[in-house]
Amino acid sequence: MNIKPSAAIRKNYNEISALCKQTKEPVYLTKNGEGDLVVMDLETFARRENMLKLREALLKSEADIQNNRVHTVADTAAAMKRMIAEVANG
Repeated sequence: MNIKPSAAIRKNYNEISALCKQTKEPVYLTKNGEGDLVVMDLETFARRENMLKLREALLKSEADIQNNRVHTVADTAAAMKRMIAEVANG
């Protein structure tokens, strides 16, 4: 976990940007010793957003199964392929 004081973003923007891109992890910024902000590179942010969308779709599918709202194997496979393509294409 990368933690920096909030003043570091003003003084060392390029360093923090490089750290985000190199580690593919967010950098946590503190203000007066308390958590304040989180920054990350755009690629990592987009990947996380896509993963959250996929997870949401999978949870909905699980709820459908539990509530007997099921589809044929062919329909399910087609839907999964569409979701994977959406995540891959951002």
